[in-house]
Amino acid sequence: MQLGAFSLSLAVKDIAASAAFYEKLGFTRSGGEIDQNWLILRNGQTVIGLFQGMFEKNSLTFNPGWNQDAQRLDSFTDVRDLQRQLKDQGIPFVAEAGDGTGPGSFIVVDPDGNPVIMDQHV
Repeated sequence: MQLGAFSLSLAVKDIAASAAFYEKLGFTRSGGEIDQNWLILRNGQTVIGLFQGMFEKNSLTFNPGWNQDAQRLDSFTDVRDLQRQLKDQGIPFVAEAGDGTGPGSFIVVDPDGNPVIMDQHV
């Protein structure tokens, strides 16, 4: 099962304060819009997303179709195929990807209550 690029999505209270903190740790901005309350930060191959008012909890995020540099992969498992595989294994879903092709996402929750987001952009 190929899940794609990994990042940690952090539910933050003050995006400017969080951005300043992580930038002091050596992270640099690589995407997002602070005015829209979301930023993507990188430190080498480590990627975190800062999201103010979008998520209730910190989440693990995977991006099928992308490598760790957010570049499209030539070959990958579509998010809807991943969803079918997990359903076949009895995994319950919080949100599901629709039918079709291209971008889509779903959310499952691990046994400890941590959301796991599969968010395909291609």
